[in-house]
Amino acid sequence: MTINEIQDEIIEDFSGLDDWMDRYQLLIDLGEEQEPLAEADKVEQNLIDGCQSRVWIVCEENGGLLDFRAESDALIVKGIVSLVVRAVTHHTPDEILSSPLYFIEKIGLTEHLSPTRSNGLLAMIKQVRMYALAYQTKLQG
Repeated sequence: MTINEIQDEIIEDFSGLDDWMDRYQLLIDLGEEQEPLAEADKVEQNLIDGCQSRVWIVCEENGGLLDFRAESDALIVKGIVSLVVRAVTHHTPDEILSSPLYFIEKIGLTEHLSPTRSNGLLAMIKQVRMYALAYQTKLQG
């Protein structure tokens, strides 16, 4: 599945929910379904700067594809980072760097998150792209 196909799936998941309380509940549910990170992964180098709550993102390269895992200590943020990870995991660095994450705006996250959560979301996306750029450079070098 391409990143855009995954994003379209995410948009579809949220499209039937008109009430933002329902959308927040879906984010919480998605966060609760996510596999927790091992304590060994909850280290400073995996911690995202710019997030009010604590968010860890781990990236591993497997055969040219990047696999991401993430966790947060805040329920809604855990759901948000799970969506970001779902969209980009198991894709090449080039795919990740060339795909705008349009689902964020389409499901209304940009307009319904507090400024601190919006900043945290931008920090998560920036970190995912930094991982992709680092692995792109490594794989080409």
